[in-house]
Amino acid sequence: MPSRLWITINARLRPLDRGERYEDPLEEALDAKAPGSHIGGGGTLLSAEGEPTVSDVDLDVAGDAGAVLALTIATLEAAGVPKGSKVRLDDDEPITFGVTEGLAVYLNGTDLPGEVYERNDVNDLIAALLDALGTEGELQSYWEGPQETALYLYGPSAGRMSELIAGVLERFPLAQRCRVVPLPTTLPDRD
Repeated sequence: MPSRLWITINARLRPLDRGERYEDPLEEALDAKAPGSHIGGGGTLLSAEGEPTVSDVDLDVAGDAGAVLALTIATLEAAGVPKGSKVRLDDDEPITFGVTEGLAVYLNGTDLPGEVYERNDVNDLIAALLDALGTEGELQSYWEGPQETALYLYGPSAGRMSELIAGVLERFPLAQRCRVVPLPTTLPDRD
């Protein structure tokens, strides 16, 4: 019977971002180094408000399951997978892995003066945040909710990213009344 890897990525990702960021590089690595192994499915767990919380990827394993497991962890960590992610081979105990920490910037989408939304482009704010982060972080995904837009930043240290972006958030009108929230480095409980 073929083996299966069950992967839970501790990142807040839209399905398209999950595919581009993690599944595509993993599929390429599998094609090159573990022919016959392939991604069998994936999904995104959403909160009651529709915000992504974690992502799952299932992998059908052909050949040496231990080698595919090691290749999977190495590939996902090279892509910046967050700490607290887990992988389980068949019925074995899960292995926790990951290299980045997350920081969510929740932009207030309803309570600012109308001219702030009309005269400012969120892409300008994102560009300034990424410029301030340099090599210390990057935007992996975002979420547009009914009252807030979340920008999901990941890098080696959530604390350092928070320090680096503080001045940008003070300067940009769209960042008024925003919330900056470190993301958990452990997976949420799932019912």
